[in-house]
Amino acid sequence: MILKDVLDQLEAIAPSRLAQAWDNVGLIVGDPAQAVSKALLCIDYTAGVADEARAAGVDFVIAYHPPVFKPLKQLVAGGASAVVFDAVRRGVAIYSPHTALDVAEGGTNDVLADVIGLVDRRPLDVIREEGKEFKLVTFAPTEAMEKVANAIFAAGAGRIGGYSSCSFRVTGTGTFFGEEGTSPAAGEAGKLERVEEIRLETVVPAKKLAPVVAALRDSHPYEEPAFDLVPLAAPPQTIGLGRVGRLEEPTVLNVLLDRIKAKLDLSHVLVAGPPERIVSTAAVCAGSCGDHLDRAIAEKCDLYLTGEMRHHDALRAAAAGLTVVCTLHSNSERVTLAALAQRLAQECPAIQWTLSMADRDPFQIR
Repeated sequence: MILKDVLDQLEAIAPSRLAQAWDNVGLIVGDPAQAVSKALLCIDYTAGVADEARAAGVDFVIAYHPPVFKPLKQLVAGGASAVVFDAVRRGVAIYSPHTALDVAEGGTNDVLADVIGLVDRRPLDVIREEGKEFKLVTFAPTEAMEKVANAIFAAGAGRIGGYSSCSFRVTGTGTFFGEEGTSPAAGEAGKLERVEEIRLETVVPAKKLAPVVAALRDSHPYEEPAFDLVPLAAPPQTIGLGRVGRLEEPTVLNVLLDRIKAKLDLSHVLVAGPPERIVSTAAVCAGSCGDHLDRAIAEKCDLYLTGEMRHHDALRAAAAGLTVVCTLHSNSERVTLAALAQRLAQECPAIQWTLSMADRDPFQIR
């Protein structure tokens, strides 16, 4: 199967536009045109996971945390970039969904909410999306339009969800008067010309504007191609990190803790705040979510399930009467890998999907 087709499915599951601005999501290593047949899912692409992938003949890795987060000054064998260099050398593609999957419906936080049976759920910390796309409108002679369209699509225009090469086209008449010194592609200078043209409308992500406009100029037959860029407002929806809601039935805390440990395959969790209580309302947030603690307190939650929390945030939660359960960072995220693998296996059955056995949280409670 071609990697680009898998990337389209991943984009449909966890659209990259949902990722936090500081994050680095998407294809980290690889060629969208390469063929892939064996995939490995992990939280962290460590040396141990790389060895596991090599032994299994894996050519595609979904690493929840991006192995390249800050810009690299070197990509060499050895040192901090060793596993990435090795992946490049062996032709192994690496994709990271991270916070895009956290926010997405059915993603990391919804899977974690399922662990405790959260119903009537909604985002814990709402993000109101800003428009991150533009509508590109351009015009080209009928015989040149396919060349122009293919060029801008290849540069990143025309993608809507899992669909590519999306556009609207209508035929009309363009007019121009070439003044002295011009060399019009149609007609001649010094004369008002009328040309049958096609108007094309398509969408362009903000981060793809520069290459798309460059592709438009390079592929267009006119000296000065006409085009408009119109900022698009985000649709009126609310998305966000974490989930908050109620339990279907009020549950004794110890019973809920046993459920969490069983479903996350943990022998111990860290608990701060009231140790004995009935839990009716709860919030979850995978990873390190102390920054969202105030929302859990404001929602008057009985319990807050997360990966890790700073010492003073735990004290603040306890003082507010909120019980915090910490699993260690990646233990709150790893449960989403099986759910993601199942969804991908349905959409991409030609690929063998496997969960890493070498991947684990760096901290162990002993």
